[in-house]
Amino acid sequence: MSQVRVRFAPSPTGFFHIGSARTALFNWLYARHTGGTFILRIEDTDQARDSAEFLRLIYDSLSWLGLNWDEGPNPHGEGERGDYGPYRQSQRGAIYQRYLQQLQDAGRAYKKDGAIWFKQLGDRYTVFDEHRQKEVEKVKRGPVVINDLIRGRVERAEDEDFVIVRSDGHPVFHFVNVVDDIEMKVSHIIRGEDHLSNTSKHVCLYEGFGVTPPAFAHIPLILKSPEMGQGKMSKRDKGALVEEYQQRFFLPPALVNYLSLLGWNPGDDREKMTLDEIVRLFDLPGVNQSNAKFDGKKLAHMNMLYLLELPSEKFVASAKEYFAGQPTGATVLANETYFADVMMLAQPKIKSIDELAAYTGYFFTDEFLIDEKVRAKVMGKGEPKQRLVELIAALPTLDFSDDGAIEAGIKTLAESKSLGFGDYQAVARLAVSGTNAGPSITSIFRLLGKERTLSRLARFAQAS
Repeated sequence: MSQVRVRFAPSPTGFFHIGSARTALFNWLYARHTGGTFILRIEDTDQARDSAEFLRLIYDSLSWLGLNWDEGPNPHGEGERGDYGPYRQSQRGAIYQRYLQQLQDAGRAYKKDGAIWFKQLGDRYTVFDEHRQKEVEKVKRGPVVINDLIRGRVERAEDEDFVIVRSDGHPVFHFVNVVDDIEMKVSHIIRGEDHLSNTSKHVCLYEGFGVTPPAFAHIPLILKSPEMGQGKMSKRDKGALVEEYQQRFFLPPALVNYLSLLGWNPGDDREKMTLDEIVRLFDLPGVNQSNAKFDGKKLAHMNMLYLLELPSEKFVASAKEYFAGQPTGATVLANETYFADVMMLAQPKIKSIDELAAYTGYFFTDEFLIDEKVRAKVMGKGEPKQRLVELIAALPTLDFSDDGAIEAGIKTLAESKSLGFGDYQAVARLAVSGTNAGPSITSIFRLLGKERTLSRLARFAQAS
C-alpha cells in the first residue's frame, strides 16, 4: 500500500460536534492502522462566523480525545508541523490563485455574472428546469462514477457548470477542498455520508486538474436516539457536543471507544476495547453502510465500565477536581481521608463523575432532603416505624469496626424478632440518606459512624 495520508478539516464556526469527533477518529484510526499520516487542516474562510474561541475548542477537543495529529497547526502557539502548509485555508490564497489560473489557462474556467465558473466538457443544450422555472444550459456527458470504499459504486449526474469563485472573490468549498487535498497529497478522504452529494463536483475538478482523485470513503451519519426524535443528530441535541463530556468529567478513552462503534464493527460481539485493540482491528471494510444511532445510555454505561477500571487514586483525583468546581467543594474536601473513603463507595455505582454530588451529598451534610416518593413507598409497607425504634435501641451496642460486623449485628437483631435483614434495611437507608439507592447500608453506617448514624435515625423517627 502506498503511503496513506488522511485529513480532518473542521471549520471553527461552532462547538465541536460528536459527529465531527467521530469523523476525526475514523481518520485517525485509519492512519494509525496503516502507519499513515493524520493531517489537521482548518477550513477558516468564513470570515463572518470563524472565531479564535472555536478554533481553540477544536485543538482542545482533539487533544482531550487523544487524537494527536502528525501535520497541521501547532495547538500550543505559532507555527506548524508538516511540509504541505499552510494548514489554515485563510493563509492559502496564493495557492488557490495558482490553481485557478491553471484552470483558466486550460479553458476549464470562465467568468460569468461576476463569479468564476468551472466548465464541463461536452456538447451543450438547453432545457427548461421546472424547479428553477428557467432555461438551463446542460452538458452532454455520462454520469460521474464514484467507487466509494464504503458505499460501493455510486453514480451521480453532474451535467452543469458550477461556481468555483463567488462574485465577492471568495473561492467556494468545492474548489479549495480539492486544491488542498491535491497539494497535501491526501490519499483517502474519509468523511460523512452527507458529503457524498459534493463528491461528483470534486471528481470533476480533479479531472480538470488532470489529477487522479483520492480514494473516497463516506461513513454513515449519526442519527438521534429515538427519544430525541427523527433525523441526523444536530448541535442542539442533548449529548451532541464533545465539551459536554469534558465538563461532565467523562473519561476520553470511554468516549473514543463508544464513538468507534458508531458505524464500525470489529467483526465480533466485543464492545469494550483498548485503544491499541481498536487501532489493530479498525479498517474501512468494517465500516457499515447503515446509519448509526446515538445512544446516551449506552455511552454512559461504557463510561461506567472505564470508571470501574480506573485506579482508586486516579478516581479520587478526578473526584477532587470535580468537587473543587462545585459550590459545596470546600465542605466536601475538608477531610481528605473521609472524602476518599466515600468516593471509593461511589466508584462502582456511578456512570459519570458529575453524578457524585447527588450520589454522595448526604455523606457531607446532615441537612439532606428526603425523597417523598421513596418515603411513601418505604413507610407504607410493614411496620417501618417499629423497626426504626428497635434499630435505634440496638445501635449503641453494635460493633461498627467493619461492614461485616455491622451486618452481623443487624441480622442478630432481626433474628431476635423473627425478621430478616431487609426489614430494617429500607427504613434505615431512608433515614440516613433520604433515598432508597446507593452503597450498602452497612457501608453507609460505617462511614457515618455510630454517633451520626444514631442521630439521623432518631431525627427521622421523631419526624415520622
